[in-house]
Amino acid sequence: MAQIKTFGERIADILVDDGLITRQQLDELLETQKKEGTRILKLILDKSLVTETDMIVAMGRVLNTPPVNLSRLSIPSEIGQLIPKEMATNHKVVPVCKLDNRLFLAMADPLNVLALDDIKRHTRMDVVPMIASGKSITEKINALETTRGSMEDIIKDARKQADMSDADNVEVSPETTEEVNLDQLAASSEQGPVVKLANLILVQAIKDRASDIHIEPFEKEVRLRYRIDGVLMDMPPPPKNLHVALTSRLKIMSNLDIAERRIPQDGRIRVRVSGKDIDLRVSFLPTVHGEKCVMRILDKSNLSASLDKLGLDDDTFRRFKAAIDAPHGLILVTGPTGSGKTTTLYSALNELNSPDYNIVTVEDPVEFQVQGVNQVPVRKDIGLTFANALRSILRQDPDIIMIGEIRDTETAEIAVESALTGHQVLSTMHCNDAPGAVARLDDMGIAPFLISSSVILSCAQRLMRRTCPICREPVTYPPRIYQDLNIDPNFFKGTTLFRGRGCERCKNTGYSGRLAIIEAMTMSDEIRKLILEHAPSDVIGKVAVKQGMKTLRQVALDKARQGLTTLEQVLVVTAGA
Repeated sequence: MAQIKTFGERIADILVDDGLITRQQLDELLETQKKEGTRILKLILDKSLVTETDMIVAMGRVLNTPPVNLSRLSIPSEIGQLIPKEMATNHKVVPVCKLDNRLFLAMADPLNVLALDDIKRHTRMDVVPMIASGKSITEKINALETTRGSMEDIIKDARKQADMSDADNVEVSPETTEEVNLDQLAASSEQGPVVKLANLILVQAIKDRASDIHIEPFEKEVRLRYRIDGVLMDMPPPPKNLHVALTSRLKIMSNLDIAERRIPQDGRIRVRVSGKDIDLRVSFLPTVHGEKCVMRILDKSNLSASLDKLGLDDDTFRRFKAAIDAPHGLILVTGPTGSGKTTTLYSALNELNSPDYNIVTVEDPVEFQVQGVNQVPVRKDIGLTFANALRSILRQDPDIIMIGEIRDTETAEIAVESALTGHQVLSTMHCNDAPGAVARLDDMGIAPFLISSSVILSCAQRLMRRTCPICREPVTYPPRIYQDLNIDPNFFKGTTLFRGRGCERCKNTGYSGRLAIIEAMTMSDEIRKLILEHAPSDVIGKVAVKQGMKTLRQVALDKARQGLTTLEQVLVVTAGA
């Protein structure tokens, strides 16, 4: 009599038939299952033999239940509200759509009869089960809890508990600044609605992958904006009467003085969201109508573990890698504020981080704390500047030094001298392109022979918005955009260009995330000769291009040709490059 196979074994057989796992792998897993008692499907996923999507498709075939990719679906709020969040979370289900009296339901376990009965009883509809991964269901349930609805609920709660006349008495203005009762202010910052509002603002920003949060007071309203993929986006604002209490709450979380509202203050907040530790750099600035608060979100998961994960093209990667592997020399990464320079340097440090090296950084402020790296924060108020810190660091027997930014001649001189005395030095500067870093050092008064001897790599970096992979679609551009970019349309011959249509995941922007573009100029003998002759940066740049350097524009066009971004982004980001 043939042995009846379990549900898991039937799915495993399909995976074998589809060529996703081998029969030998399955036999080994079955042996492990007998020894450990672990389910066969869990063993397959734990060993990453197949993706979760492949597993869902195989389960759907065994159960004769259609699989659904929730990440590609936009579920209307009225459909999502058919099932309470608690019920959806407990049963791992999410409603997908409704047709007449039938409710199509994505389920992690379509065999869960109790879930089907509960939902049928609650909705009074016929349920048509579909299968989806538990992770995608949880993400979709959380996505259905929109920012607007949550924010409005908290604001309504706050309006019920807050006395509007009392709130007006603590309005920030020159006449009443010193009359505010600090005890009442501290107490109001601990009220439930204010605490919830502060937490929601932080959590939602992290979920939306924002890099900055702006809370801006005006005469009759407060504006809340998130910077997502480099663009500021308006969010549902908190009420004006809660602004002072909200600001005080954020100050308490940042360990700052809630009594001081006349001068700028800076602090830090550390929160834990979805199992990840997130640092926030907080800045308060007094304005006419109250204190403006800007929070920079520092997510360590954005750091690349190594250079090969930065998305560099082959030539740039080879140049960067050669400079990082050099025993000494100065590596400069240039670009405007917010172009990802520091993140690139941290990724390089992660590659270099080893017990064999003594690595010391001096930063203003320390943005990411890295295990195994000695990090020194600049404190101008007590005289700890970049230059003073660097002098002490050189007495600490360093192998590798990272300087947050070269801002003045004194810091530049020490950086160059350190590179010439056997240290590897990494730093950032503010200028437009890679050759411009040489001119910048020259302007600071560094002798040309020192520049040519110390600098081994100069980079320029920008961040471009990445086309949303969910809603991207082919696009044909008019001839004018090729004229604006000054490129031959034949450059894209044989390739397909894409643009995002706009979907729920990208908030109808067509973009999701950002990618770095880097031009890297290595020091050749010809370039060193030009530096000694005080040659202009544009002359140095032309020679570097002849020697194989890809400019920011060329790297950006390559990203567009690969379908990673749009020509509009190329035009915007590299307009001055």
